[in-house]
Amino acid sequence: MTQQLITLTDPRSSVAEAYRSLYINLSFSSQEQPLHKLLATSAGSGEGKSLTLANLAVVAAQMGQRVVLMDCDLRQPQQHELFGLRNDGGLTSVVAGKQTVAAALQVSSETPGLQILTSGPLPVSPSQVLAARRLDEIMAELAEQADLVLVDAPPAAAVADASVLATKVDGVILVLNAGQTKRDSARRAKEALEKVNAHIVGVVLNNVADGAT
Repeated sequence: MTQQLITLTDPRSSVAEAYRSLYINLSFSSQEQPLHKLLATSAGSGEGKSLTLANLAVVAAQMGQRVVLMDCDLRQPQQHELFGLRNDGGLTSVVAGKQTVAAALQVSSETPGLQILTSGPLPVSPSQVLAARRLDEIMAELAEQADLVLVDAPPAAAVADASVLATKVDGVILVLNAGQTKRDSARRAKEALEKVNAHIVGVVLNNVADGAT
């Protein structure tokens, strides 16, 4: 459903420009410590972290980067829906040995340079899949073939998945919704990430125009 990806549908809009600014800011902020693997999480569900990461992936690819977008939200995956891709195979299939990484990766037809690894069939125990050593191997393989690996993680305040994944990446962005996120939830998410020494590189505030502080 690429109509939700404003970086594709209206690349000259102010919102698309904001995503470009986000990418540029992240690039400059990481000059001393390059961000080859970047994770996005949120405090709770419905705050726009998957949409934010998808648009960031498009912008990075448009700027000439080789990008892989991994959907590691094995509870409510969104990337296959955002890009209109199949999800009968994907990350969980690769972890289980049913697919190779190469076979599971899908190409974005509208964005050269962008590949997506969808979640695959949802597992009984997402945390067990994300803690598997095979996931480390998959991420290392993807990092070898891409300039930037973007990881979509579940909300940090709700489950431990984001904290597990945060130990495997170079940086984390926390996505909040100005009209929805409660301060307590945001604080819990930040504390959960800090407990595993996550490198929080920034906070993205969505829906500011709707008037919340």
